[in-house]
Amino acid sequence: MTRAAAVTARAGQRDSESRKSSASRLTLDNLGFLLAKASQRWNELLYERFAAAGFPEVRPAYGSLLIPLYEEDGLRQGELARRARLSKQTMTTMARALERDGLIERHTDPTDARATLIFLTQRANQLRPAAEHVLAQLDAHVGRTLPARVRTSLKGALRQIADLDRERVQR
Repeated sequence: MTRAAAVTARAGQRDSESRKSSASRLTLDNLGFLLAKASQRWNELLYERFAAAGFPEVRPAYGSLLIPLYEEDGLRQGELARRARLSKQTMTTMARALERDGLIERHTDPTDARATLIFLTQRANQLRPAAEHVLAQLDAHVGRTLPARVRTSLKGALRQIADLDRERVQR
């Protein structure tokens, strides 16, 4: 093999390895893809079970607002957006959807007319035990699938992923 042919062969091999390296990120085994698909499946299961429990209006995404409100009802809209990790625009859009579906009510803050307080409705309070039951079922299902140490590790890893670059952004 001539020197030029060897150089060309090595360059072709590097190009092939480079393409494989780049392409390997675009597989069904990609971390982002797996996270998205796991979240999608979790949400499908949530929706199926909420509907079966008599709450077909509840979308899994509503948990972003409902869970912080179950922890503390009557939050200011800005504080709810912060706890839900939503932009103000997304928060407003989602709050309108929950209000339309009868799960929250928005009221002017009596201490500051510029601020809005968000409260759970009776319907949202009826949902709470059903949601807790559905989540307990799903957690038990995961518990039968994954050992406890793996679940603990997975929760920690998901928290870390959810907080990626958050320190840098908050500075």
